[in-house]
Amino acid sequence: MLVVNRFRVPAAEAAAFRADLEAAHGLLAARDGYVDGTVGRNLDEPDLWVLTTRWVHVGAYRRALSAYDVKLTAVPVLSRAVDEPSAYELVEPGTDLNVAQFRSTGAPSIG
Repeated sequence: MLVVNRFRVPAAEAAAFRADLEAAHGLLAARDGYVDGTVGRNLDEPDLWVLTTRWVHVGAYRRALSAYDVKLTAVPVLSRAVDEPSAYELVEPGTDLNVAQFRSTGAPSIG
């Protein structure tokens, strides 16, 4: 499973944001199920940053996000991400892909 979080960060905040994002990445990297990840900055638009992480499966990623130290330090940084889908399945030769359909958030339906 691949997670891509993109961030728009003003130049004046870049140094502090980099430190916070690297700390968040370090906390995530220490969790069970983490495979690898990177922090990057866009070459053409330096106010655009990215954190990519790979996980053994979606459950490992969700458990990592619920850990106390991650909630306390990493989640506030991750909440600054551009509002867009961030979780991807890896597409590799011969693998079956998930069925494209709406997935429940667990919230009760209205109506």
